[in-house]
Amino acid sequence: MRHEPFADDALTRDAFLGGRLHIRQPRDGYRAGIDPVLLAAAVPAKPGETALELGCGAAPALCCLGIRVPGLTLAGLELQPGYADLARRNLAENGLSGTIHTGDVTDPPAGLRAITAHHVLINPPYFEPGNRSPAPDPGREIALAGPAPLPAWIDTAARRLRPGGTCTIVLRAERLPDALTALTARLGSLEALPLLPRARTAPRLVLLRARKGGRAAFRLHAGLILHEGDSHDRDGDDYAPAVAAVLRNAEALKFSP
Repeated sequence: MRHEPFADDALTRDAFLGGRLHIRQPRDGYRAGIDPVLLAAAVPAKPGETALELGCGAAPALCCLGIRVPGLTLAGLELQPGYADLARRNLAENGLSGTIHTGDVTDPPAGLRAITAHHVLINPPYFEPGNRSPAPDPGREIALAGPAPLPAWIDTAARRLRPGGTCTIVLRAERLPDALTALTARLGSLEALPLLPRARTAPRLVLLRARKGGRAAFRLHAGLILHEGDSHDRDGDDYAPAVAAVLRNAEALKFSP
């Protein structure tokens, strides 16, 4: 658990969205990859709406969403006070206003329980505690395998959503059965978008979207291929055009063309 704020020399300042956004991240703690960027791009938010991120960490996803869709009311919940402080700093330094609450997703603080959101986004811990070797940094370990079970994240999301609101989640493919079970119990109109590292490879991650009160049948979309070619065989990145547009140009990520 990271309680104290991060010192400046313990942080890096990294560019996202083609330099439109800069995020301060711990050198040795949890660091964002492309997962929160893709998550934020998949949220179908419009100006004037409210977006809440559960487990926001240093708020890379929340910041990406705020840059892509100006005029949102932004809020986040983060268990670790040190990361919550960093999230507030990242919002402020990127000209974004938002409220970051510190607390547990299984027992949210009163301020968070007062929120009614159009959209909830979640990048939950990818692993279940005890099923892997823990990370040496305690803050990173909580981000990777936190104590709250996946249904608790989805239950809190459902409680905070307004009717018709969406919940968007990114998680590892092996956790898809648990996520679908929990989502089906609380939300509807489920959609899944597998994220394939390359063509003819199995997805490692999946994006899920559900709607409060939705009644549409479950829809499994064709997988999104992240990288071009069969292997990484040149300098620089090799993201597929649709993915590069999200990562560099802050474009929305659609589940289907």
